[in-house]
Amino acid sequence: MLLALNPFIDSQEEGSKEQEALKLAQAALLYIRDSAKEAEFARYYTQFSDTSFTVEVSQDFESRAEADQWLASGKARDSERVRIAGKGYMVVEAQGRLLFMVAPLPEELKTDEAE
Repeated sequence: MLLALNPFIDSQEEGSKEQEALKLAQAALLYIRDSAKEAEFARYYTQFSDTSFTVEVSQDFESRAEADQWLASGKARDSERVRIAGKGYMVVEAQGRLLFMVAPLPEELKTDEAE
């Protein structure tokens, strides 16, 4: 991997942010090698690239009005995941109040090609 980055580094303008970012990536790989952390990094990368995760949905609402009523009730918690009319959302605290943020659930992210 170290050598694979060289053509990309060389193709960037000298001193550019892109070239510096690629050099930093190369240095990070050298650090992993020189620290004898290859096995540890391999385990980390396996976990990092695993997309077979699940998301716990705490509430399932038929409509946005129903969800908004629940949110106003004070029962919602920051980072809580909910489903509203089949779509994923996350409760987030912003400027001292709780809001819904669009946060697709894993099943929403599947493409026809993957199925």
